[in-house]
Amino acid sequence: MKVGKIAIIGAGNMGGAIANGILKSGYLPASSISISDPREKTIEALSTLGFNAYLDNTEAAKDADLIIFAVKPYHIEGVIANMKEVLTSDKILVSIVAGVSLKDLSEMAGDDKKIFRVMPNTAISIQESMTCIAGNGNTKDCLDTVKELFDQLGQTVIITEELMGAATVLASCGTAFALRYVRAAMQGGVEMGFGAEMAQFITAQTVKGAVQLIMDTGNHPEREIDKVTTPRGVTITGINEMEHKGFSSSVIQGLIASFNKMG
Repeated sequence: MKVGKIAIIGAGNMGGAIANGILKSGYLPASSISISDPREKTIEALSTLGFNAYLDNTEAAKDADLIIFAVKPYHIEGVIANMKEVLTSDKILVSIVAGVSLKDLSEMAGDDKKIFRVMPNTAISIQESMTCIAGNGNTKDCLDTVKELFDQLGQTVIITEELMGAATVLASCGTAFALRYVRAAMQGGVEMGFGAEMAQFITAQTVKGAVQLIMDTGNHPEREIDKVTTPRGVTITGINEMEHKGFSSSVIQGLIASFNKMG
């Protein structure tokens, strides 16, 4: 079942990215999307794009079928408390607030509410997000609805809530980790003689192609690596040097450090 009207509470980086992604996907027109934010300049900018923009959260949410909470973790309790009158049991509530459990959300909004925790990443603005979804015990009948919405904005997976912390690190923080590799490769390209813009273009397309290989074939990364590592070749020399300097270990340790920080 496709939702008719969506409200997004909070127009920060992620809330704005979701709104723009939904609009670009053609899933809903701007007139079916309401957004609230306390910043008047942000509201003015959103209004010029055709969104229904409000300073008041309750006004934004009152007619929505699905409400997305995209606020800071320390704001969510107050936001929900002030909106209680419009958070009726027929509405679907979606939280992208990191670190706030379904149990906590149910206590804030009510045990009878249909509540999802959803973790997208910022590529949602170009319909390329990796979005992880977990719902509480009231969401069986609307799981497909929420998945259909976020399927317009990239790829989705349904997970258990206990994996949401790991999903946050791997899919959301992972965008920054992947881009740090791109940055490092660009710097290497500049040192080898390319201009910065050309180094960025070559690196970005190479990473895009490498990822597409495993997405399209389903092959393990090592299988594709083996295709370009020849005996005594330049590729294996570079890989071994990176591993000697702790490349894979550093990536794994960084992921685990971020995961532990959430605990």
